[in-house]
Amino acid sequence: MKTILFATLLLTVASSSAVVAEHTKDPLAKVKDRLKKGKAVLIDVREKREWDRGHLKQARLVPLSKLREYKGRKQATKPLQKDKIIYCHCRSGVRVLQAADILKKIGYDVRPLKHGYRDLLKAGFPKAKRSSSK
Repeated sequence: MKTILFATLLLTVASSSAVVAEHTKDPLAKVKDRLKKGKAVLIDVREKREWDRGHLKQARLVPLSKLREYKGRKQATKPLQKDKIIYCHCRSGVRVLQAADILKKIGYDVRPLKHGYRDLLKAGFPKAKRSSSK
């Protein structure tokens, strides 16, 4: 009986189509270059109130709450293109993994950054001069 239960559990786990995102290993210099050349976009998955306190100039706001609410449908993914790499960031690198799981399931090449907002500022990503939720 235990063998049957164990085998059933293994089959369930093996057949699940869960996508588990990991932080990208792309160096920040490569991220900057791809953004500059238009080969990638940068999304900020923090919430609007965090965005309003400060955000990166090149980033577009796509809050994790909206991705969850709409499960990646067009309402949440409007500013994204499937033919570009999507780098995403948050405050500390945790929420990006959840956002990446949602976006990967619907076909985006998403690469979550381990670096949070403040780390990216320190690395030379320019801060937006004024708040706007592109």
